[in-house]
Amino acid sequence: MAASSSSILLVLLAATSVACASASTFTIRNNCGFTVGSCQTGDCAGALSCTLSGKPPMTLAELTLGGSQDFYDISVIDGYNLAMRFSCCTGVTLNCGSSSCPDAYLFPNDNTKTHACSGNSNYQVTFCP
Repeated sequence: MAASSSSILLVLLAATSVACASASTFTIRNNCGFTVGSCQTGDCAGALSCTLSGKPPMTLAELTLGGSQDFYDISVIDGYNLAMRFSCCTGVTLNCGSSSCPDAYLFPNDNTKTHACSGNSNYQVTFCP
């Protein structure tokens, strides 16, 4: 399971590096009871930024930053491997505790699962909430 949270952490760190030009803050909390280690799922060949999809299964926190509005969601399209909570200070808190997570993308174009926050929002991701 430690590898599972690492794969998600890589996605979040990549999003954070993009956000460095904004005033957004990312808080990542690991409540899983194990240390985040090297990736065994969702790995990007050791890179911070993936050019291809990682190795499933992987629960993903997805984020698009830009301008006056940011968009965020949780996806289990590539499989579920870790419980997660994802929120921004001005938006909806998303919770995902199983592969049938009602707050997560379950299939491509499941666009009712994308949520918006004002630009430069603060985000929190909690593993094993």
